[in-house]
Amino acid sequence: MPIVEVTLPDELLSEFEQLVDEEFVTEEQAVEELLSMGIDAYNVEVVDDSEPGDDFMDGAENNLFDTASDPGGLDDDRL
Repeated sequence: MPIVEVTLPDELLSEFEQLVDEEFVTEEQAVEELLSMGIDAYNVEVVDDSEPGDDFMDGAENNLFDTASDPGGLDDDRL
């Protein structure tokens, strides 16, 4: 089994040690399970049926305003 050295901030190390004491038998078991869970969570497949440009078009359409009416009441302004 490969050996990996990791440097953790003191706060994270104390959380890890507390988790080991409460939930796991050994540090090795904790590291193995936590890394496996993290890798599994990271490798989630996202199913996206939309076309690549759909998000851009939806965003652009939402940012448009109605040009059919006079949004600022410009017809009412007289100099």
